Amino acid sequence: RWQEIKTSWQSPLLWLCIALMFLNYGIESRKWQILLKRLEKVSFFKAFKSVLTGCSISFLTPNRVGEYGGRIMYVEEEHRLAAIPLNMLGSLSQLTVTIFGGTLGLFALRFLMPAAKEEINTLLPALAGQVLLILCILMSLVLLLFYLRVGILIKIMLRSSYLKKYVKYLHFMYEFSRKELLRILLLSFFRYMVFILQYILLLKVMQVDIPVMLSFWLLTVFYLLITIAPTIGFAEVPLRAAASVELLHLYSSNVLGIQAASLSIWMINLVLPAIIGSVLILGLKIIKDR
Repeated sequence: RWQEIKTSWQSPLLWLCIALMFLNYGIESRKWQILLKRLEKVSFFKAFKSVLTGCSISFLTPNRVGEYGGRIMYVEEEHRLAAIPLNMLGSLSQLTVTIFGGTLGLFALRFLMPAAKEEINTLLPALAGQVLLILCILMSLVLLLFYLRVGILIKIMLRSSYLKKYVKYLHFMYEFSRKELLRILLLSFFRYMVFILQYILLLKVMQVDIPVMLSFWLLTVFYLLITIAPTIGFAEVPLRAAASVELLHLYSSNVLGIQAASLSIWMINLVLPAIIGSVLILGLKIIKDR
């Protein structure tokens, strides 16, 4: 199996997975471009550079909070503070999709796929699984409601004299229509599907023989777990590896292949964009110094 992993770089599926990374960040860039239009008009290319720069800085911060600081480097200076909550709105849309997808995954593995139920019960006993599913359903509904009603919440906050001074930069979020919010949510969904497709392709490359539909639902739960777990930079690698092995080894004995797929998806979707973002930061610094 180790020999198969060493020669995996020759697989067309691996190169397709790398190409999908650019689609992944292209979708995120389009979403960022839409979010920023309330402040300023930016080209898709500039939004793309902004997103990659954010990825580079977020690589060294807990739960990627540094992404905000990286993205606003390409925003006009007078708009930078107002751009932060817009980025938070985009992150909220992605979080909503991920939690909702993971909730559907938990439901599917327990009730729609009898062949998978026995194995998943060894990881999550019936009672614990039901409690987790209920909590995830509640979390999904709260996030979706909060996302779609974020403008009303901000409007209420702005009425408070005490809170008004803290939320004066949030009024742009109130201006988004329901249609625009759904459009952003749809882009987040497409990006989420790209994440899962990449992982399924890498499992195939690493000879992890799990049916595609089962892999799909397992990966929705995997992304749910790594989203809610606190991580920072390289500490994310063992967490991803442990979570993927715990879930996927129930259906495949190829533990080495599972770990290799987990490491590969991390390098393709986080390390490679972070390297490109670092080059962009260096170029931006040289331009400013001049």
